[in-house]
Amino acid sequence: MAKTIMIVDDSASLRQVVAIALRGAGYDVLEACDGADALRKLTGAKIHLIVSDVNMPNLDGIGFVKAVKQLAAYRFTPIVMLTTESAANKKAEGQAAGAKAWVVKPFSPPQLLAVVQKLVLP
Repeated sequence: MAKTIMIVDDSASLRQVVAIALRGAGYDVLEACDGADALRKLTGAKIHLIVSDVNMPNLDGIGFVKAVKQLAAYRFTPIVMLTTESAANKKAEGQAAGAKAWVVKPFSPPQLLAVVQKLVLP
């Protein structure tokens, strides 16, 4: 059975690029347009990994990571931040919230897949 990865990004085109790369590698993909939308979609079904942007409307990536870590079903779900933010203080804030990896845009699909394959839950 394919592993499910959630993509959280306010850019539809970026979600599409990431989804194509992940589906091409055999993953199932669930998409959300911001942190609030993603939280509504975390209904208890198994998610093996989350890829989230940092800068989004309604609920940003850092707030989203903190919220996910409060949910018993998703407390141990690895979260990869995929963002234009490269400042050390933002990375530190993300890690403190519970993010496992930080990938800076622009990225290459093989680069993202390498991170995903390292972190995806069994």
